[in-house]
Amino acid sequence: MSDVADKDGLFGIGFIKGYRPLQGISDEMMEPSGALRPQWRAFFDVLNGLGKDELEARFEQVAGSLRHAGASFRVYDAPGTGERPWPVSRLPLLLEAQEWRTIAAGVIQRAQLQEALLQDVYGPQRLIAEGALPATVVAGSPEFLRPLVGVKPKGGRFLRLYAADVSRGPDGRWWVIADRAQAPSGAGYALENRFAMGAAFAEAFGSLAVERLAGFFQTVRTSLASLTSPGSVGVCMLTPGPMNETYSEQAFLARYLGYLLVEGEDLTTREDGVYVRTVAGLRRVDALVRRLDADFADPLELNVQSRIGTPGLVGAVRAGTVAMANALGSGFVESRALMGFLPQLANRILGQDLILPNIATWWCGQPAERQYVMDHLDELAIAPAFAPASSTAADLHLGANLKPRDKERLLDALSRRGMDFTGQEIVTLSTMPVWSEGRLTPRPFQMRVFAVATEDGGWAVMPGGFCRVSGATDPRAISMQQGGMSVDLWVTGAATAAPNPVPAAVNVAVKRHVGALTARTADNLFWFGRYLERAEATLRLIRAGHARAQLNDRNERIAAQTLSDMLAQRAAIDKESPLLTRRVALAALTNPRMIGSAAGTVAAAKRAAGRLRERLSSDVASATDELAEALATTNRTQTGPVERIDRAMRALSAIAGLIAENMAQVTGWRFLEIGRRIERALSTAHCVEALGLDTASPASLGALLELGDSSITYAQRYFAAPAQRPIIDLLVLDDHNPRSCAFQIHRIQDLVRLLPGEGVDEPLSKVLRLAERLSAETIAIDAAEVDAAFMASLREDLHNLSEALSERYLVNRERLAFSFRADE
Repeated sequence: MSDVADKDGLFGIGFIKGYRPLQGISDEMMEPSGALRPQWRAFFDVLNGLGKDELEARFEQVAGSLRHAGASFRVYDAPGTGERPWPVSRLPLLLEAQEWRTIAAGVIQRAQLQEALLQDVYGPQRLIAEGALPATVVAGSPEFLRPLVGVKPKGGRFLRLYAADVSRGPDGRWWVIADRAQAPSGAGYALENRFAMGAAFAEAFGSLAVERLAGFFQTVRTSLASLTSPGSVGVCMLTPGPMNETYSEQAFLARYLGYLLVEGEDLTTREDGVYVRTVAGLRRVDALVRRLDADFADPLELNVQSRIGTPGLVGAVRAGTVAMANALGSGFVESRALMGFLPQLANRILGQDLILPNIATWWCGQPAERQYVMDHLDELAIAPAFAPASSTAADLHLGANLKPRDKERLLDALSRRGMDFTGQEIVTLSTMPVWSEGRLTPRPFQMRVFAVATEDGGWAVMPGGFCRVSGATDPRAISMQQGGMSVDLWVTGAATAAPNPVPAAVNVAVKRHVGALTARTADNLFWFGRYLERAEATLRLIRAGHARAQLNDRNERIAAQTLSDMLAQRAAIDKESPLLTRRVALAALTNPRMIGSAAGTVAAAKRAAGRLRERLSSDVASATDELAEALATTNRTQTGPVERIDRAMRALSAIAGLIAENMAQVTGWRFLEIGRRIERALSTAHCVEALGLDTASPASLGALLELGDSSITYAQRYFAAPAQRPIIDLLVLDDHNPRSCAFQIHRIQDLVRLLPGEGVDEPLSKVLRLAERLSAETIAIDAAEVDAAFMASLREDLHNLSEALSERYLVNRERLAFSFRADE
């Protein structure tokens, strides 16, 4: 340790000074002698040159990059349940390329073994017949799916994506803690960590020749693309939905890989084929990357209680019309019971010893193994036999920690139903340095190493992985649900760490569409636009009413009362204080439980945006978060209504600008824009009805101009006090005013004409007929003829237009009559 403590720079300020590995535990940064391992010395040499302040800025850059990217995870069954920012350790884990080659070889060998095992248990079942694998280990697993026995997966492989949780034991060897074959997660998080860490520590990244990850993900693309055919939507990622703990990672990966993110309700089956419901009808699906547990995939043949699957999916798999990564039933290889047989199966099937050994496991369904576990209970961990080895269920017990009565009960259960249990050795994981409370401390960690099946029948391993580090010294606490952190894993000294290891694509056909648009996604885009516009209208109402309620002028206070009444139609404001006092205004702004409040509307917009992660940029997501923060009750930095409204309006303007300038203006954008335009037209019509008709006062007309953001236009055009007829013309009929009803209607008309199925050779749909009629009516009428009946009719037609649009495009129905091409 002395050579570490005596160095200058960061060593001298205590960055490493005082670091002590745990007694008897292997440490990744320090050798047993106390010296830094070579790759860590090189890493800290680079960090020394940055200085303390710059280093702290780099750490914050990493956290800020992940926040901006929207990286998060969902916590279950805990106070404040919801999405949390993605936690990342300030330092990467460094492994030399030579050592990594051993790990990669072991993971490839294990993937080959698991593929061969799945081929047998869902095929000829020779291993069972020959006694190499007890039938109970297979049939007793809930992940062994009998409806899939005898079914050959499309493309011939059960596993397309595989991962192994790996850690180093006290003896320095790498061990497999768990197999991941059901729906391996974490690759997206690994990539997000790399983007953030690689940018913040570019000097160290280059100096250490860190292996890049892009080549692995390119292999994922090409491997799965080989399963698709012309005319299909390509590869889709099947997600359990936004409430899943890793939904943000799924959305990120779908966006990065160019996959269509779909939920079970987006899919349907017809004649043993799988189709996705798009705004242009049904499109064939050839391949699914499954992040949904197999049991929930098909309520027709698997779990009848599933509400997130697709009826008939098993039938399509059986017919060979859809490929799945991974195949339904692949989760069978994750069971703890199976781990006890893998060393022997590796010799039997591959003729090899395992390069990466298992945790020693004894399945208690065998007399000798059961007796061993009962005799050595205090030395083992007892767990359910058929739960995944990766699970951290509460029914996993350390024998030594059991109370005498609990130990007796467990021994009784083992003697009666031994087949339900496994005994496993208790593994003490190696440690790596983690920045905690101003210093480096050792913490246990484990890595998840990913492999993808290649087109030539082999496997490619990600040169890095999803690494998790415990928030405490207890290795069982390595869980994102229990306070763990993620770590960027650097494979250093790699010969292939070129700036751009991915070969350039050639002969790529030019296209200007962005793939299929599901009806669910279009619906969320439509309502995201509506909620944003509705929130702005509510903010304008509160601002205008609150300002006038503070004045002594009688006419202005009458106008304020009208604005208060208008707001009451939107939000359940306090009826005992009808004028917009500060308290009432704040409630209408910030109370998310108040129906129609600004905060409640923004929360709805944020929920819609949360289901559009793969469609909306991180800038739009950040601006939406800023909008919600401006109205949050926990935000104490700006407590007054005016300050909150100003900040929220700036965030809304930012979102509108990003959508207008940065979002591809194809079908998805059109639905969002139509939603905005319908909502703005309805809001303007409502304001005109309440403030601009009959015997409207100058104060009411002035408020109407303010709500319509048209005061400057009116003043420049008329040089006169507010007058009823010009204002009605400006806000209802002027198609050059971007706040008028006519402007919105004509824009809607143009956008509807560009939607699928609304071409010049198609018969007019109800949606287009309504849009055309509304446009004609606003052109044909004069401002003097606009009355309450006209405005009521206009609002009714806008509502009808919204319903017709939903019925034709947004409701999840099979529109088999549609024959046009869905290319956007």
